[in-house]
Amino acid sequence: MTAAANMAAEAAVRVSEASLEPELEGELGQGPPEAELDLEGEDLVLDEVDVHIQANLEDALVQEALKTGVDLRQYSKQVELELQEVERASIRDYIKESENIASLHNQITACDAILERMEQMLSAFQCDLSSISSEIRTLQEQSVAMNLRLKNRRAVRLQLGQLLDELVVPAAMISTILEAPVTELEFLEQLQELNGKINSVKEQAFRETVACADVQHVLEKLKIKAVTKIREFVLQKIYSFRKPMTNYQIPQNALLKYRFFYQFLLGNERTVAQELREQYVDTMSKIYLSYFKSYTSRLMKIQYEEVAEKDDLMGVEDTAKKGFFSKPSLKNRNTVFTLGNRGSVIGAAELEGPIIVPHAAQKSDVRYPFESLFRSQHYALLDNSCREYLFLCEFFMVTGPSAQDLFNAVMGKTLTMFLKHMEAYVCDCYDSIAVFLCIHIVLRFKAIMAKRNIPAVDKYWDTLLEILWPRFEHILELNIQSIQSTDPQKLGFLDTRPHYITRRYAEFSSAIVSINQTFPNEKTHALLGQLQVEVENFVLRVAAEFSSRKEQLIFLINNYDMMLGVLMERAVEESKEVEGFQQLLSARTQEFIEEILSPPFGGMIAFVKEAEALLEKGQLERLRGEEARVTQLARGFSSTWKASVESLSQDVMRSFSNFKNGTGIIQGALTQLIQYYHRFHKVLAQPPLRSLPARAELINIHHLMVELKKHKPNF
Repeated sequence: MTAAANMAAEAAVRVSEASLEPELEGELGQGPPEAELDLEGEDLVLDEVDVHIQANLEDALVQEALKTGVDLRQYSKQVELELQEVERASIRDYIKESENIASLHNQITACDAILERMEQMLSAFQCDLSSISSEIRTLQEQSVAMNLRLKNRRAVRLQLGQLLDELVVPAAMISTILEAPVTELEFLEQLQELNGKINSVKEQAFRETVACADVQHVLEKLKIKAVTKIREFVLQKIYSFRKPMTNYQIPQNALLKYRFFYQFLLGNERTVAQELREQYVDTMSKIYLSYFKSYTSRLMKIQYEEVAEKDDLMGVEDTAKKGFFSKPSLKNRNTVFTLGNRGSVIGAAELEGPIIVPHAAQKSDVRYPFESLFRSQHYALLDNSCREYLFLCEFFMVTGPSAQDLFNAVMGKTLTMFLKHMEAYVCDCYDSIAVFLCIHIVLRFKAIMAKRNIPAVDKYWDTLLEILWPRFEHILELNIQSIQSTDPQKLGFLDTRPHYITRRYAEFSSAIVSINQTFPNEKTHALLGQLQVEVENFVLRVAAEFSSRKEQLIFLINNYDMMLGVLMERAVEESKEVEGFQQLLSARTQEFIEEILSPPFGGMIAFVKEAEALLEKGQLERLRGEEARVTQLARGFSSTWKASVESLSQDVMRSFSNFKNGTGIIQGALTQLIQYYHRFHKVLAQPPLRSLPARAELINIHHLMVELKKHKPNF
């Protein structure tokens, strides 16, 4: 079948080529006479003919015919015959394959019928799908509606369940509130539950919920019963505070365990809550006042019997009073100007140490200075105030200004009593160290409470400082005035040893400076500076009473050295007081060295200074007339220097009570002597005196230094 189709196709091609022959004949002028060319036609038609001719000439069969020289007419007929033969062969093939073609036609017809039925089935399926999609949408809408109804019903169920839980009063709650003791945990749990139901009913009643009327009377009765039992319990605890020798911290701790009781009363029965609060404030206020009043009274009985009085001032003579200064070594007691171990009261160990127990101290016959009593009294106040403030905030649920007002209601009377006691004591107190220690105790206690974040007593501390600071300044001013008004001529016999007034100043100043290091105060520094100026003036006034300059210098050096030693021992070395006395001591020591070198070596020293002045002016020729003087000085020094140095050393050691200071002065004097003698050597080496025979009698400087080291005292 395929071969026949190919042959038919080839025959059709040939027929097409044959059909071109008449056209070619017409184009070549060989056609019939009636087909004459239209010479008047348009050029476009000629162009198309040319293109057609050219296309036919390019045909393979035409080119082959042209190459072989075959007559085209004959060739055309031959081709026509071939085409006819091919056509007949093709027809025979078609006839031969007719059965197959008929079978193929039948098969195609059957396929068309099958496809038609498939089309009908698909159309029906499409209709079914459309109806299913519609049903799915309907089901989906129904599902959304059902979900919404379910959600709404659940929300309603939740609210109704919550409402029922809030409104229904279980039998267990009723029996517990009515019968169980308030101290049982079950009562506390049911009370919290009852409080929640009461609040819920109030809320629902505001919303006009009808069901509230069914339970309100039950809840009201339970509330009244609970309030009654709580009131009795709390009042019982408060009244237990009033029993003698009761440690009130125990019932306070018990109340803290049931602090919800007060919260319940505050939310449901404010009048009862106010009553309990007033009862507590009244009870604790009286307890604190009674306790601290008794404790303060008993503390003051174990104070030192002899205390500083108005005559115990720095500038008062020792003979002016028989008492305080005449007994500096009283047992367990320090003098008024000496710190001693009194400073330990502001140390870390003692500051927060146990408070003093008065009856134990009386039994042991132990006495204390006022600052120790003050520390014990106010540490007890600090401890109780911190505990009370925290209890009030926690139990009565107050904060900020409300907590401060409630604390003042409890502790106000006690604090007022303390302030009156301090005012009464301080107005007649002349112990400046005790007052200053009390100031620093207050500053430290204030810092402790700030660290604990408890502001309850801040105002009290400030008021206390307003009482203590002016008194301290007043006592210091009295001491300054006493030194100003001291007349050295009325002090009796004077010697060159350190004066007792300067010792008092040194002890007092070192005490104040050492205490003042932690919390510096500029007013204190100013008053100490004024006191120092007056003491320096006093020392100069007393020194002026001595006839010789040497005695004056010995007195000044002894006093400056003593004051400097005390200050450096107990105060900071970089303090202004230490620096000032170091400068004064250095200047007076240098002057004293010149003074003691003058008697044995004054001639040589004077000559050296004169010669150096002439050398500076360039007038050395004026030394030519000094040969005899120089010879006498050189020989005199060589013969007497050892005895003079020995006498000088003994005199210095007798004059100064501080051996270390005396040794330093001797060392300075010997050093100065070597320098003067070295300068004497240099002067004699100048041209006018260089040829003197006395130069040979001079002692070698190094030899002199070795010899002088033998005279250096060792202490």
